Amino acid sequence: MLARRLVVFGLLLLCAIGALVTGRQLFYNLVYLWLTIIVIAGVWTWTAINRLRLGRHTRALRAQVGRPLEERLSVRNTSPVPKLWLEVRDHSDLPGHEASLVVDSLGPNRERVWVVRTLCRERGRFRLGPLSLTSGDPFGLFQVTRPVPQTTHIVVYPMTVDLPDFTLPLGPMPGGDALRRRTHYVTANASGVRDYAPGDSFNRIHWASTARRDRLIVKEFELDPLSDIWLFLDGDRSVQAALSPVEPEPGPLNALWPNKPERVTLPPSTEEYAVSVTASLAQYFVRHDRTVGLLTYGRTREVVQPDRGERQLTKMLETLAMFRAESRIPLDDALSLEAQQLPRWTTLIIVTSSGDMQWVLSAQALKRHGLRVIAIVVDAATFGGYNANAGTVEALWSAGIPAFRVNYGDDLVQALSYGSFATQRLGGAVVA
Repeated sequence: MLARRLVVFGLLLLCAIGALVTGRQLFYNLVYLWLTIIVIAGVWTWTAINRLRLGRHTRALRAQVGRPLEERLSVRNTSPVPKLWLEVRDHSDLPGHEASLVVDSLGPNRERVWVVRTLCRERGRFRLGPLSLTSGDPFGLFQVTRPVPQTTHIVVYPMTVDLPDFTLPLGPMPGGDALRRRTHYVTANASGVRDYAPGDSFNRIHWASTARRDRLIVKEFELDPLSDIWLFLDGDRSVQAALSPVEPEPGPLNALWPNKPERVTLPPSTEEYAVSVTASLAQYFVRHDRTVGLLTYGRTREVVQPDRGERQLTKMLETLAMFRAESRIPLDDALSLEAQQLPRWTTLIIVTSSGDMQWVLSAQALKRHGLRVIAIVVDAATFGGYNANAGTVEALWSAGIPAFRVNYGDDLVQALSYGSFATQRLGGAVVA
């Protein structure tokens, strides 16, 4: 475009010099011609980028690794002048998100709509936008760009797998001590009655008390006598390992074949495997109506207090989406710091890639304190790390702590299943 512009202005200058030197009418006419072309090109460029409406609609601001994100973009020409060409360029930082488009022609009061489907491959918080509109004149002399600074953010949850079962160790009580704590859930443990309040469900009404007192009386409930489950995700960066990622084959998600979606695998890093394991366990316990909490040591200490329901799962997935294994606190120190905060008979599930035997002693101390401890060890050696974790798993079994071992490339459903639990138990030391 710059070369074409230099040629036009050069011809204009030559014609002007020829007109002044020779005085011939032909050169004057050529000067008028080039000036007219330049003016028309400038005015056309100015009108080409104005009176355009750009719309962007994201179906959901939450997505998950392995699932598609769908966006609908539109550009509308509200002027009576047609637009010969428009380039809509997207500057989002979501990996693999290609929302840019070149519109070859857009008539007056016409609209062009296109849908972009992106398969999410990385967890985290990403920016959608800004956009920019670029257009020019039909002679290719000028080009102008108009930024559209509006942005939105999307949170991509980590990948989860549907676990059919997960074995919890048996304690001295079927589920732990009874929790004397009010809940808005209807459970089998009615603790008393009170007056009806707006918003109370009708299935909480105690009709016998209502008839006696001649006003609406509702039942109050306590949580089931099941102990809380805490998921502890270790983010010590000194024990992490990762292999070089394998680039996926290019190609957009084909909407014509919904039964054959592109498969997304976990990145070859201990951090991503540990996060996916933790998210899958959170999903499993929430779907089984258990009270589950989350404790992570990453960039900062993050705590999600134990609760139930899909809202609790959403909070934990959002926390895991932003988790980064950048902690400087070793696992044994973190366990010692949290030991006094967890009540007796709480089930603590530790997810780590540490091969240090010191944290095994800390876990054994927690077990003596009255906690039921389970360990899921991601073997860093299979991810290119220097230390294998097989000895750690055996030491955990010897200490009476059930342990699962996860290697690179393992199917998480099989690695965390009852069969894997029994196999590793038989392969380890005898549990006291």
